[in-house]
Amino acid sequence: MIKILYIILFSLIVANCSFNKVLKKHGVRNLELKQENFVYGVTNINDIRKQLGPPSTKSTFDNDIWIYIEREITSEPLIKLGGNKIITNNVLVLEIDQKGLLMSKNFIDINKMNELDFNQENTEGNFTKKSFVYNFLSSMRQKINDPLGKRKKP
Repeated sequence: MIKILYIILFSLIVANCSFNKVLKKHGVRNLELKQENFVYGVTNINDIRKQLGPPSTKSTFDNDIWIYIEREITSEPLIKLGGNKIITNNVLVLEIDQKGLLMSKNFIDINKMNELDFNQENTEGNFTKKSFVYNFLSSMRQKINDPLGKRKKP
């Protein structure tokens, strides 16, 4: 009876194991291939939505800026403690004019992201204890503690 129980337990464990890597995909698939069809001044909003769907992020300045993201992650082997490894990380930035036509596009893949330079300067804050906010809150606290102003000040 115990041997049968061990066989069933062993078969359940083996059946649930998989040797295929698990891929977690997020965003628009095959973004690099789909964006090649877009032509400046010809492609409009409807064409973009038909091929890529709604944007991941949308902002409005002078022109509309639509951002599409494609990301593919897999897990590392157990030897590397099972962390995540990024396989694909693509970003497509589309700028659309007031008429709804494509003005510019910028495709950034994982290699271009590694080449981006970031500013290394630190911003120092010069906050003082007696700032406007501190003075305002302390006066409010004083009015709450002594609404009539008859209490003796320390």
